[in-house]
Amino acid sequence: MEEEKKSLNFIEQIIEDDLANGLKRDQIRFRFPPEPNGYLHVGHTKAICINFGLGEKYNAPVNLRFDDTNPEKEEQEYVDSIMKDVEWLGFKWDKVLYASDYFQQLYDWAVQMIKNGKAYVDEQPSEVITEQRKNPTEPGIESPYRNRPVEESLDLFERMKNGEFEEGSMSLRAKIDMTSPNMNMRDPVMYRILKRPHHRTGTAWKIYPMYDWAHGESDYIEQISHSLCSLEFENHRPLYDWYLDQVYDETKVRNKQREFARMNVSYMITSKRKLQRLIAEKVVNGWDDPRMPTISGMRRKGYTATAIRNFIEKVGVAKRENLIEIQLLEFCVREDLNKVAKRVMTVVDPVKLVIENYPEENEEWLETENNPEQENAGTRQIPFSRELYIEREDFKEEANNKFFRLKLGGEVRLKSAYIIKGERVEKDENGNITTIYATYDEKSKSGSGTEESLRKVKGTIHWVSAKHAIPVEVRNYDKLFTVEQPDAEKEVDFLNFINPESVTVVKGFAEPNLKDVEVGEPLQFQRIGYFTKDQDSTEDNLVFNRTVTLKDSYKPE
Repeated sequence: MEEEKKSLNFIEQIIEDDLANGLKRDQIRFRFPPEPNGYLHVGHTKAICINFGLGEKYNAPVNLRFDDTNPEKEEQEYVDSIMKDVEWLGFKWDKVLYASDYFQQLYDWAVQMIKNGKAYVDEQPSEVITEQRKNPTEPGIESPYRNRPVEESLDLFERMKNGEFEEGSMSLRAKIDMTSPNMNMRDPVMYRILKRPHHRTGTAWKIYPMYDWAHGESDYIEQISHSLCSLEFENHRPLYDWYLDQVYDETKVRNKQREFARMNVSYMITSKRKLQRLIAEKVVNGWDDPRMPTISGMRRKGYTATAIRNFIEKVGVAKRENLIEIQLLEFCVREDLNKVAKRVMTVVDPVKLVIENYPEENEEWLETENNPEQENAGTRQIPFSRELYIEREDFKEEANNKFFRLKLGGEVRLKSAYIIKGERVEKDENGNITTIYATYDEKSKSGSGTEESLRKVKGTIHWVSAKHAIPVEVRNYDKLFTVEQPDAEKEVDFLNFINPESVTVVKGFAEPNLKDVEVGEPLQFQRIGYFTKDQDSTEDNLVFNRTVTLKDSYKPE
């Protein structure tokens, strides 16, 4: 029986139709075109995966192009971070390119448009231009400079380029249709005066192209066959095509813009302006804070590239926007970490446990598995001694039959070690337990094969040897916001919905093997959650970030 083929998404169907209608396979080319004015966030992962994923599917090149047309907001730091993020996600670009590579070509085309009567220099302030555009149901008012002589516009445009005029004093506008119901077609601005240094071209240019003008023409220069963007640009498509009409050579591939739904994830915001505000107001500690929805923040939190790519695949490519539950993202993270994370023992709310009948001078090294989900993960040695730390919540003086951890008179197995029985406790003057005393069955050692080792007890708890334990700082990260859509209410400041417990810090103890883990290495703190070593770690202070809890209430469809 022939294997059932996976159905095509609507973008793949467009490409297949184009191939059927004469587009050659070796003419297929894509691009991912971020603006280097901030760090990439969870929303960008969809565009990255779509473009580079199509590149892999069709064995077609994908350019990484920086649409760097606004020197006021763009920095080399952002360029570097974007390249790092794309690489980390596991994708390879064909070429790294910049819209600024094409500034001269864009200028030359603009000059030709003026000569062809398709553009003019307007000396009105931007506020007046905006007012003259009116609204979709009311015709706009033509600029008094709309029909100025071509030679005059050419002269002024060159002088604009040479820096003779002040910022805001004039602009170059396309001459299209001031009565169009599509506001983007009402004589859009193509160039504005900006006397700001550019991160690549320095002070060579005093005018800069607007995004709509530069973006589509850059696609054309690079011979991108399919320019894929989010739905917010759908009503820009007529302008994209109109600009292309002005320069298109029929011997070349004509690029087409097509739109897909943006990805909105619950409890996250993706507005760069709002993300920058979180940083400026010190709600978070920079772009890579593990609470941020940035790729660098998710990476620092311990999310894996595989998990994010699996998440995008599950979300799919849609034409309509919707809100994706953060629980699906966390499900994908758990699903991957369950396969790759080493199991280690860490106690985050420690109480001392003394095994009274274990010889004081004794210590032994026990074998424990690294990951039962991985065939070749192997085992490691962990130290055991008379005094241990266990989780405070793993002990009760008295408990009912549904409490399967340690209680007075009850038995539990210490993971990869022995069966112990709770005997008595010591308390401080406030009644808090300071020490638990227990006895052990010396013949019950895990894996020893004795009859006692095979004895079943209902509970197994984790522990660390007090003598060998290393202190750790554990940062428990939670959602940054308390509501699913923190920026949905336009009248309410989104900062009102900040979760005051988005991070809590506790001090605990870990098995000594954690000294050797690398920053970013995925770990499962047994029975607690998934964690990763943070870049803030020093030799004297190891810091671990909680990636996600073990508990998973999400039910995938």
